[in-house]
Amino acid sequence: MEKDIGKINKNDITDIVIRIDDFADRKGVTIREFITSERYTGFTKSGVKIQAPDFEKFKEMINSITEEDMKEEPKEESSEEKASEEKKEELPKEQETLDEEMPDY
Repeated sequence: MEKDIGKINKNDITDIVIRIDDFADRKGVTIREFITSERYTGFTKSGVKIQAPDFEKFKEMINSITEEDMKEEPKEESSEEKASEEKKEELPKEQETLDEEMPDY
């Protein structure tokens, strides 16, 4: 028995599919990637199966996540970007001018 619950688009060729199935006579909820491309269409190996006996615990864990937990934080500058900015600040103004005026050979 297979029953698709829904899917979430991951990118242009990949969806995350949630379904109830009973593979090898073991019923559970399966969450897997499904690819649709020119070379291959079908499920990938990426995914997880929550066995029926563990479903209540899984549901409790998912329901414990709040909207506040899922709010995205503002993106911070990477350490490389910060280092680049710091180097610019350290250069004397004359050096910055020279760098801008020197042609690349």
